[in-house]
Amino acid sequence: MSDSKGLQELLKFERLAPSLPVSDIQRSLKFYSETLGMKIVFEKGNPVIFAILVKDAAELHLMLDKNHLPTERNLVHLMVNDAKSLYEHLKNSKVKIVKELEDADYGLRQFVFADPDGNRIDVGQEI
Repeated sequence: MSDSKGLQELLKFERLAPSLPVSDIQRSLKFYSETLGMKIVFEKGNPVIFAILVKDAAELHLMLDKNHLPTERNLVHLMVNDAKSLYEHLKNSKVKIVKELEDADYGLRQFVFADPDGNRIDVGQEI
């Protein structure tokens, strides 16, 4: 059996980056870069089958899955400094809002939106 306490003291997580399946990677790259302001920092394949986008401390990986079907679960949780401004921007950009902006009793201003593939992104801001 390993010594988990020793591992916890020695091991440092450098980053954690969620991966989303998408059926049309070019459409998704356009959405995440133009609508959310993320920068495309890596693309693999010709045509592209995998990409990495970043904005500030957030990193997102997109994987091409031509048979992707959306789920009812939130796949990514995005913490921001101004949930209301992002919510209004997405509504004005005609992005599908799954759950409206609300202040939760556990200290988050939150909402959920869906990307062009129906991937649900849960947005939160500490209040």
